Amino acid sequence: MNYFLIFVGAGIGGVFRFLCSTFVQKMTGGWMFPLGTFAVNMLGCLLIGYLMQLSESRGVFQAEGRLFVFVGVLGGFTTFSSFGLETFHLLRDGEYMFAIANAVGQVVLGLVLVWLGIVAARLLHGG
Repeated sequence: MNYFLIFVGAGIGGVFRFLCSTFVQKMTGGWMFPLGTFAVNMLGCLLIGYLMQLSESRGVFQAEGRLFVFVGVLGGFTTFSSFGLETFHLLRDGEYMFAIANAVGQVVLGLVLVWLGIVAARLLHGG
């Protein structure tokens, strides 16, 4: 049953990733920087921090719910494999500044947003 929950959650997360990333990328007019993937990863970091805090402080998710949401949905939604490939392509294509901005920005801003999600959950829900 656990594998099924992860499988279904990852499918849902993957569809949401595609929709969100495609929307953001189209809004940028085809800019070279992979902003769609960047936006998805940052939103995923914010959501996982927020939901993790609720899970730990309020017991919002049981074990199966955590598998479905954290491993499945958010695992399918966030795109660090795409991040790695896109950063590699930027490097390969000689777009070194975009590659560095992508790598550093996603890691640093992602960590800040995980923290911000935790703080938001604490402020809004206590604990």
